[in-house]
Amino acid sequence: MHVSPSAGPGGGLGPVNIPPIIPLFPLPNLVFFPRTYLPLHIFEPRYRDMVRTAAASHRMVGMVLLKEGWETNYEGAPPILPLGCVGRMINVQPLSDGRFNILLQGLRRFEIQQELGAESYRQGRIALKDLAQPDEELPVEIRTELIKIVTGFVRTREDGLALSALLRQPVHDDVLVQNLSFALDFTPLEKQFLLESESLVQQGRRFLDLLQFKVHERNEQTGRG
Repeated sequence: MHVSPSAGPGGGLGPVNIPPIIPLFPLPNLVFFPRTYLPLHIFEPRYRDMVRTAAASHRMVGMVLLKEGWETNYEGAPPILPLGCVGRMINVQPLSDGRFNILLQGLRRFEIQQELGAESYRQGRIALKDLAQPDEELPVEIRTELIKIVTGFVRTREDGLALSALLRQPVHDDVLVQNLSFALDFTPLEKQFLLESESLVQQGRRFLDLLQFKVHERNEQTGRG
């Protein structure tokens, strides 16, 4: 059984047990990150089963990204990318029609070692993937540049105030990078590229490269490039 510190912008809640086998929840357009929070509306029967079973035990769900071409076999088991993020259900709201609203807390990255199919939903035997240096910090120049560019980039967004507030908080670099990676308008494959980083510094550099490309793209579209 894996033991992981609880992680989130609000701080830790003590050790959390992550079992070696967890349910998998593949989606085509969402990549989840540690230290972030994700509200989900659960309506498919197989994932209702997943929530009921997980809520009665470990409360863990493995969020993974579907590979391109998933549309031809969505009701079955289309291919998925092997690296995802474990989420803990910290709130489960049953609805009168059998659906659920849940809130996931992102804990840790994982890699699928083996898929198991004993239930109506998919399951996987997983290995947790730690960053090379768990307490690593960003070089000052990377954090400074990141905050500068993001501040300008989010001004026109509806959630710009919330993201700007995050940039002003004295949060750990890991919390900052994970939440920005999750929140900004990168494509699912770009976000998967960030999730698969081997270190926080590598993720920060990748994030900056993607963001600078987005800024350049926006400037070209508005004639400011």
